[in-house]
Amino acid sequence: MSRAGIAALTDLLLPRTCAGCGVPGAVLCARCAALLTRPRTASPRRFPWGFPPTAAAGAYAGPVRPAVIEFKERGRAELAVPLGAALALAVVAVVSAVPGPASRPVTLVPVPSSRAGLRERGRDHVRELTARAVAELRAAGVPATEARLLRRRGRVRDSAGLSVAQRRVNLAGTFVPAGAAPSRGLLVLVDDVVTSGATLTEAAAVLGPAAGREGFPVLAAVVAATPRRAVPGGPPRLRGAPADRLSGPGHRD
Repeated sequence: MSRAGIAALTDLLLPRTCAGCGVPGAVLCARCAALLTRPRTASPRRFPWGFPPTAAAGAYAGPVRPAVIEFKERGRAELAVPLGAALALAVVAVVSAVPGPASRPVTLVPVPSSRAGLRERGRDHVRELTARAVAELRAAGVPATEARLLRRRGRVRDSAGLSVAQRRVNLAGTFVPAGAAPSRGLLVLVDDVVTSGATLTEAAAVLGPAAGREGFPVLAAVVAATPRRAVPGGPPRLRGAPADRLSGPGHRD
């Protein structure tokens, strides 16, 4: 039985607790879910050259961090519902900040997982989030689709301990085009978390030219982003990010 299957069986036999704070009850309690309803600009501490305009539903800190880890590394696949809703909220935020009609199509492009990650987890967690986000966006009236326009090749060593520049070098040549992009609408790279920004930067560098979007930026959205150090005036916010267009994460648990 896969790790995801074992986790699902465990959920049936053991009491459910919040993945963020451990309180018995919902898979993500209302207090922890509220932390993923505050879209903000993702701001790596050192912006890599070419980092795409990116929105995050919340900060990768506090209860959000264990919730993402529980979903990604420990097989709690049911968290795709609240975390996917959070991702959809981030997509709305970054798309709304781009001038243009609200009815334009939006294509979500999941950042592909490595083969080693897929073998270890037994599932593609980013695609699970993407599918959930697409469903949430469509329910809110946003014409959203998913397209697997990138694939990985080769092996990438563990990025732990690497600087931003070293991570970018480590990822160079990792992503290659994997399909024809739609001719209309916005392209939004999606992932679970952004830390240094190296992965999104490298993926956007490949996706933009492959999609013929050199004159228009590839956007990105994530569930959570590593917070920057506090600065006067607080973190930057995305303009035109109507959080009320979507329900907050966890509303269907």
